[in-house]
Amino acid sequence: MDEASEASALSRPRASSPERSERPIRIAYCVSTLQTGGSELNAIRCAERLRGEFEFTIIHHQGGPLSQRCEAAGMDMVRFPLRNLYGADAVRQGVAFARLLRKRRFDVVHSHDIYMNMFVAPWAAITGVPFIASRRWWHDRRDRRKYWLPNVVAYRLAKRVLANSDAVARSLFEHDRVRHDRIVVVPNFVEEGAFRRLGEPEARAIRSEWNLPAEALVVGIIARLEPVKDHATLLRAIARLRPRWPSLRLVVVGGGSRAPALEALATSLGIRDASLFLGERAHEPNLHHLFDISVLCSTSEAFPNTIVEAMAAGRAVVATNVGAIPDAVQADVTGLLANPGDDERLACAIESLLLDPARRRELGANGQRRARAVYHADTVLPRLAALYRDAMRQGPRAARR
Repeated sequence: MDEASEASALSRPRASSPERSERPIRIAYCVSTLQTGGSELNAIRCAERLRGEFEFTIIHHQGGPLSQRCEAAGMDMVRFPLRNLYGADAVRQGVAFARLLRKRRFDVVHSHDIYMNMFVAPWAAITGVPFIASRRWWHDRRDRRKYWLPNVVAYRLAKRVLANSDAVARSLFEHDRVRHDRIVVVPNFVEEGAFRRLGEPEARAIRSEWNLPAEALVVGIIARLEPVKDHATLLRAIARLRPRWPSLRLVVVGGGSRAPALEALATSLGIRDASLFLGERAHEPNLHHLFDISVLCSTSEAFPNTIVEAMAAGRAVVATNVGAIPDAVQADVTGLLANPGDDERLACAIESLLLDPARRRELGANGQRRARAVYHADTVLPRLAALYRDAMRQGPRAARR
């Protein structure tokens, strides 16, 4: 049988067979890579928390450190090594994926990124398994030209399109022409542990490990060292402030391609002695508790986990007014917003909070209340579980029952 004939055969209904309705709802959980990016980590965290009622098989085309976490959680992983999304090899991989959907009797397919949306959508449609597409990123104009049409096709084939913020949902409606009734907003979440305040001995031990003076005022950023996060603007802002604030220290957590260049920039700005580059760190404990001010100065964002983690830690946030950041950071309520790339305004925002500790505490407390009420796992995850149940009721398992 050739590939076209096999794909056609996959689309034909199969005879029903008795099956236990009590078994978990089977989710084909599709991520491009198992690297420790924000979208990937958020997806795996959701799967870890929802295991039991749901059974997740991680579909991916590139491995990474998160594979160890999936194995520890007892989740099966299946790799489809895609070189591209067109040509004979892509068809072969797609047919293999469709056969897997039928063989394991998946109830729902959920894709988490641009690449996997485009790969899995047609094959989920062929097999009749309900498909949920995700939009967890923010398109600038160049991104829209590059990815708009393939993902619009994927959105048309999806039962629901999941957005992780109200701003992303608006973009889906306005730019991608997805109907309101097919968009579901499920934001990123934080666990209860993110709210746990570090004990004084633990905090002192970590600050000592980092060689931070007891009197240091700490501005911190937790983000991948990639161009879109624009750490360079933050370094320039700190260079503006340092002459007036000799106790100021910048803590940079995260790895990435820009690490050498950013360390060189800190040296050229004369703030290398005040800048601590920690590289990748474990996500527990929540390191935002060790900062006086948490910053995110990206040029483009959807809904960053680090913002919600900073709010959970009760830290005042200074962030750029881009993408979906204003959905979380309410200006002058939970933090301050600045224009991207403007190191002078960013420095002014940070300094206003350095000068006013009471306001820092007020913004941090407001953010912590909002994080607990809106972004806590116990609030967010039931919405995702309801989405899966609703999708399953439209698929082959419901028809068999």
